[in-house]
Amino acid sequence: MHGVAYTVFEGVKPEAMEVEVLGVLRNVNGPKGDIILVRLHGQKVEYTGVVAGMSGSPVYLEGKLAGALAFRIGEFSKEPIAGVTPIADMLEISALDRSPAEETSAIKPSVNAVAGKTAAPGEASFLPGSFDSAGRDFANYLKPIETPLVFNGFSEQAIQLFAGQFGSAGVVPVMGAGSVSGDKQPEPLEAGSAVSAVLVRGDMDIEATCTVTYVDAQRLLACGHPLLQFGSVDLPMNKAEVLATLASPLNAFKIVNTTEPAGTFVQDRHTGIMGVFDRQPEMIPVTLSIRSGTGVKQFHYEVLNNPKLTPVALMVTVFNALHGVNEFGEEITYRLAGSIGVKGFPEVTMRNMFAPAENGQPAAMQAALSLGERFGRIYDNPYNAPAIAGVKLDFDLVRERRWARLESARTDVTEARPGDNITLETVLAPYRGERIVRQTPVKIPTSASKGTLRILVSDGETLDRIGHASPAFGRKLDLASTIALLNKEHSNNRLYVSLLEADPEARVGDKVMPTLPISIMNVMDGMRGNQEMVVSGESNVDETATAPLDYVVSGVQLLTITVK
Repeated sequence: MHGVAYTVFEGVKPEAMEVEVLGVLRNVNGPKGDIILVRLHGQKVEYTGVVAGMSGSPVYLEGKLAGALAFRIGEFSKEPIAGVTPIADMLEISALDRSPAEETSAIKPSVNAVAGKTAAPGEASFLPGSFDSAGRDFANYLKPIETPLVFNGFSEQAIQLFAGQFGSAGVVPVMGAGSVSGDKQPEPLEAGSAVSAVLVRGDMDIEATCTVTYVDAQRLLACGHPLLQFGSVDLPMNKAEVLATLASPLNAFKIVNTTEPAGTFVQDRHTGIMGVFDRQPEMIPVTLSIRSGTGVKQFHYEVLNNPKLTPVALMVTVFNALHGVNEFGEEITYRLAGSIGVKGFPEVTMRNMFAPAENGQPAAMQAALSLGERFGRIYDNPYNAPAIAGVKLDFDLVRERRWARLESARTDVTEARPGDNITLETVLAPYRGERIVRQTPVKIPTSASKGTLRILVSDGETLDRIGHASPAFGRKLDLASTIALLNKEHSNNRLYVSLLEADPEARVGDKVMPTLPISIMNVMDGMRGNQEMVVSGESNVDETATAPLDYVVSGVQLLTITVK
C-alpha cells in the first residue's frame, strides 16, 4: 500500500511525505503491539532522514488515518525507514481517559519492549555492541523517535550536575535545540502540527516537542510513543513553530520555538500522549529572590506537579538561578528563608544557611538538594496526594565562607543535683577566623534520675539524624505527620545542647514520649508491629539552643556529669 504522512519541516504548516508500506512487525512494541514498517519518500525527508520531533506525524493509507510515525530503525540509517504505531492503539488512550477507573496521581514509568523515554536527539540507549547490566551483548534496532526535552535559560554546569537525577527519571536533557517565545500563533493545531509539552515555564523553561497525530473539537493525540509513561499527567500543551530541521546522520532534529498555550496534556501512555483543549494545567508557582550588595534579583516560574520529576525540576532550577547571577562565586554563603505551601496543611518552613562544604560541594548545590529532599519527603507518603500551592524562596547572599566547626565543649562542674543550673562552654573554629567562645546556661531537670547524665552538644543536622534513625520498620508517615516533622527540624546555624537519660523513649509519627516507665514500655513494645513507632534506649529530656550564629555549624561533642 501507498499513502501520505504529514509533518512540519519549517514554520507551522505540515508538509506531505509519500509513504510506502513495507510490511507489519508483529509483537515488537510489547505483547500484541504491532508496528507498520514504512519507507518515506520526498525530497526533504530523503535529505533529513527520520528526525527527532517527527514522532506523531500522521500516516494516511487510502485516505484513512492509519497511525503515527513513532519509531526509527538502526543507527546512521541511509534510508528514511520508520515504524508506525497503529491509530487503534492510540485511540485506546482516549477511551482510557473517559473510564471511571482513572488514576488520581502520576505513576512511575514502566518497562516496555520498545517504547523508550524522552531523550536527546541521536541519544542511543543501546548501540550495536553495547552491553546491558548483566553483561550480555545485544543491539536494539527499533527505537522510538526521540522527543528532545529542551532546557532554555539553563547553564551547562546546571545541566551536567543534575543529568544523573534526570536520567534516573528517564529524561536526557538537551540544550540549544529550541526556545520558548510565548508569541501568538493564530494557526489552529491540525494533524501534522508541532506541539509541545511543558514541564517548566517562566524565567526558565523545559519542554518536549513532537507532532500531532489526530485532533477533534475536544482533544488531540500525539507522539505515538510515551514521553515518560507517567499515566495521568497535568502538563501545559502549547503550540510550536519549527525554525529549521537539521539533517545529520547522528542526531537529526527539529529546532523549535514553543509559542502560545493551547490546553493541557492529561495522558502519557505507552502508545502516545493525549491533550484536551478545555482545561488549564495546575502548575506549582515558584518565586525565588536573591539579595546581595547589588540589590534584589527575582525569578518567577512554574513547575509541573509530579512525584517523580517535581523534586529534580525544582533542584535544577534553584541551582541554575543561584549559579546564573554575577554575584556567584566559590566562597559564597546563602541564608535561606522559604516556605512550601501545601493545600489543607500548614506551610513547610525552611530557615537554613548553606556554605561551601569541606568536600568541595558548592553552597548552591547544597541549597538545591535540601529543597529537593523536602519535596521528596512530601510526595513520598502512601496516604495523601499533596496539592502544592506554591514555593517561596528568599536567599541572602554573603560573599564569604561562613562555616564553623565545634572544636570543644566542657562544663563548669562534674556533679550536679536535680534543678541545678550549670554552664556549658563551647569553642567554635570558623573557617579562617578567630575562635568563638560561647557560654550556654543549662538547667538540670528536677525529674532527673540519680546517676550518669549524658550531655550531647551537636549541630542541628546530627540531632535530626539521631531523631529519625531506625525508621519504623520502613513504614512511611502520613502527610500531616511528615509536614510536622519537617517543621520541627533543627536549624543548621545553631548549637544544640541535649540532656540524655538512660530511660526508653518512644516516637509515634511526629510525637515524642520520653522517659517511659517499664510497665508502659512493655505495653507499647507490643504495638510496634502495627504502629509508626520508633523506640530508643535513651530519652532526650531537655534541649537548649544557642542564639542563631551567622555560621553553618558542624560538629558533635558528648559530655557526662553525675546527678547526685
